[in-house]
Amino acid sequence: MASIHREILIDAPPELVWDAVRDVGALHTRLVPGFVTDTRLEEGARIVTFGNGMVVRELIIDIDDTARRIAWSAVGTQMTHHNASFQVLADGGRTRGVWIADLLPSELAPQITAMIEQGLSAMRKAMESESPHG
Repeated sequence: MASIHREILIDAPPELVWDAVRDVGALHTRLVPGFVTDTRLEEGARIVTFGNGMVVRELIIDIDDTARRIAWSAVGTQMTHHNASFQVLADGGRTRGVWIADLLPSELAPQITAMIEQGLSAMRKAMESESPHG
C-alpha cells in the first residue's frame, strides 16, 4: 500500500482555511478553484470533477471541527483502496495543512501524489488571496 504524506504552509489564519476545507460542497469555488471545476453533494458523499476531467465520488467519512480534520474515501475508481485526510493546524498565525492519502495499487502513487501537490498549490493560492495576511 502506498502512503502519501504532504504538508504545506499557508499564509492565512487556520480559521479561514478550516472554514473552506469543511465546506465540502465548495471545493471548486472556495478551496481549490481550477484544480476542481465542480462539486456536487449526495447523501454522505460528494462528486468531484477535477480540472483534468477526472470525476470521482468521495465518501465523506468525518468532519471533525475540534481537530480541524476531514477524512474521505474515493470510490469507484481504478484504486482498489483509497482513504485520505486533510488537517488544518495553527502555525504562528498561519496554517500548516497536512494531507495524507493511503491507496492501492501502489503503482498509482506517482499520479495521486502529483494531484495532491497540484491541489495544495491551488489551496495556497486561494486561501492566501482571501487572507488578511495575503
